[in-house]
Amino acid sequence: MARWLRPLVGALLLLEGAAALSFLHHRYEELVQALFRVQSQCPYVTRIYSIGRSVEGRHLYVLEFSDSPGVHERLEPEFKYVGNMHGNEVLGRELLLQLSEFLCEEYRRGNERITRLIHDTRIHIMPSMNPDGYEVAAKQGPDSNGYLTGRNNANGVDLNRNFPDLNTLMYYSRDISGPNHHIPLPDNWKSQVEPETLAVIQWISSYNFVLSANLHGGAVVANYPYDKSQDQRFRSHRRTVNTPTPDDKLFQKLAKTYSYAHGWMHRGWNCGDYFADGITNGASWYSLSKGMQDFNYLYTNCFEITLELSCNKFPPEEDLERQWMANQEALVAFIEEVHQGIKGVVSDENNNGIAGAVISVQGISHDVTSGDMGDYFRLLLPGTYTVTASAEGYQSQTVTTTVGPAAPSLVHFQLKPEAVRKPPERKASGTRVNNKALQKKVVPRATRWGTQR
Repeated sequence: MARWLRPLVGALLLLEGAAALSFLHHRYEELVQALFRVQSQCPYVTRIYSIGRSVEGRHLYVLEFSDSPGVHERLEPEFKYVGNMHGNEVLGRELLLQLSEFLCEEYRRGNERITRLIHDTRIHIMPSMNPDGYEVAAKQGPDSNGYLTGRNNANGVDLNRNFPDLNTLMYYSRDISGPNHHIPLPDNWKSQVEPETLAVIQWISSYNFVLSANLHGGAVVANYPYDKSQDQRFRSHRRTVNTPTPDDKLFQKLAKTYSYAHGWMHRGWNCGDYFADGITNGASWYSLSKGMQDFNYLYTNCFEITLELSCNKFPPEEDLERQWMANQEALVAFIEEVHQGIKGVVSDENNNGIAGAVISVQGISHDVTSGDMGDYFRLLLPGTYTVTASAEGYQSQTVTTTVGPAAPSLVHFQLKPEAVRKPPERKASGTRVNNKALQKKVVPRATRWGTQR
C-alpha cells in the first residue's frame, strides 16, 4: 500500500470514535478528574499512578493501558508519551487526554486494532510533566499568553535543559572508542536536577521503555536525536550541524511514521519553516543541551523523539478538535512502531531470565540490555543482522537473523556459564613448587610479612 494511503485508511477506521470526545482545556484538577474518569470507564485495562510531585506539590500522574495493568508481561514492550514538559505548550497535554479517552472508548466498542494494541503493548501516558508551569500559562489564557509565560517550572527552570549532560560524556567517550549507551550518571546528579526531572529519571530507570515521544509546541515537525551537536557554538553564533546517532535511519523512519500519518506535518512548510518530510535531526535545527530526548537514548533502552505539534503554543479551544483529527492516527500509528525489529529472552541453561544482558548488533554501535525478566527489545529496520548477547559470567552467543517489515522477529538466547579456569600453579626458579614441602617449611616472619620496625 502506498505510504500516503496508510494514514488515510487508518484514520477512516478510527473516525467514528471522535464524536465521543470533549474538546476543552483542562486545568490541573480537571485533568486529574479526566484521568480518573477514563480509569473508571475502563477499569480492567487501565491503572493510574504517580511518579512523584512537582515543586508546588502537584502529582505527576501517568495513565497506563494494558491487559494486565501494573504488571510487566514478558515480551510485551513498554511505551510512553510525555506531554506539557514546557508548561505553556499545551496541545500535547490535551491530545494525550483525548487519546486516553479514545483508547478507552474504542476498547469498549471492540475496535480490533485498539484491542490488539492494548493487549500487546503496555502504554504509559503522562499528559503533564510540568503542571505548575501550565497553571501559570493558563491564567493568562490562550489570547494573551506570552511566548515564554509558564514555560519553566515553579523554580524558573526549563525542564528540557535540566537532565544530566550525557552527550558531552558520550562525545568524549567516542573520541577514545568508549560506549555511547547506558552511560552512568555523575555522582552529584540528584543535586543538579528539579523535582520533576528527578521523578522522570527514576521513572524511566524503573521501566524498560522501548519507544517514546515527548510532545511540544511552537513548530510542526518530528525531531529526532541527537539534539546536541559536539561543537555547540562557533564564534559566539549558534551553529547547526547534523548530528546523527548510530540508529539514524531508524530514527528517520520513526519520525516519518508520525509525520506522514499527521494531517499536514509531512508537507514540510509549517509556521514559516520548512522541514523535508516534516522531520529534522535535532542538532541540525538547533543544538540543545541537557534535553530529555538524548538522555533517554544515552541512559536507557528507550528510543525517543520530540514532536512539535502546533505553531500556536496555547491554541484556542475551538482549534482543539481540528488538531485532534490531525494527530489521532499519528498518535496510534507511532505506538504501533514499538512492534518492530527483534525481541526475545536471554536465559541461562535452566531457563532463568538473565537481567542486564547486553544485546549488540553488528554495525550499529549502540547496545540495549535485557530487563528484570530477561526479555529484551531491539528496534531495527527490515534487514539481516548479526546479533550477540553477552552477560557477565556467561559465554556470549551470536546469531544471524532477518527482520521483516511487520511483526518483530523472535530471537532467544540461552547462555552457558563461562568455564571456570584453574589458577596456574606457582613456580620458583623454573621448577614446580612442592606444595606439601612448602607447607612444612618454616618461613621466617620477616620474610612473610616484611621487616618489622
